[in-house]
Amino acid sequence: MCITNNSTMTAAQFRAKLGAMGVRVGDGQLLTSPQATAVYLRETLGLRPGARIYPIGEEGLIRSLLAERFVLVDEDADAVVCGLDRRLTYARLAGACSALRRGARFIATNPDHALPTERGMLPGNGATVAYLQAATGVAPTVIGKPEPTMLRIAMQLAGAGASETAMLGDGLHTDMLAGERAGVAKLLVLTGVARREDVRASATQPDYVFDDLPALQAALAV
Repeated sequence: MCITNNSTMTAAQFRAKLGAMGVRVGDGQLLTSPQATAVYLRETLGLRPGARIYPIGEEGLIRSLLAERFVLVDEDADAVVCGLDRRLTYARLAGACSALRRGARFIATNPDHALPTERGMLPGNGATVAYLQAATGVAPTVIGKPEPTMLRIAMQLAGAGASETAMLGDGLHTDMLAGERAGVAKLLVLTGVARREDVRASATQPDYVFDDLPALQAALAV
């Protein structure tokens, strides 16, 4: 199961992107943070079709909420769901603040304060979430990594328990911390965010460290 904090694209768009890279992912093998958020709204908060959601986000979030037949509204919301929105306006922020002050639940798809782009590190969803929390005093429930909720939903969808699951990723403070909080084995690859010297200094320790995916494949073949 591939899981991603990215809330801007749909699962189908991610599968197509991976397919173009030569990675085949089946329909039930990819879970986005908006999809996990929709599951959380339904199964944990008990929101049913017709529940009123004030959304901040792009296509990935909007389609996931509509798939659960939630109603997207500008007022009288049961919940404010916040994902990355690169066209966000002050008016949308103000509307979200008003909904939160009236008692709407506050759900964040992911807490990433910044994200890497071709232009360098740019503001992520966590920056928007921090804005809303600072303006209202309402703390969000976070679904994506490093919180364990998305990983636990992925396990549920895969029909696997914690003892049968390993979290594979390249980030100590997202992937490995989510694995630690979910109580699963943690496999770190040094092909992205984390370096070997970071591992030595980290409070969150992976169970296994691999230089790259071929090294992991070699270990699994032994």
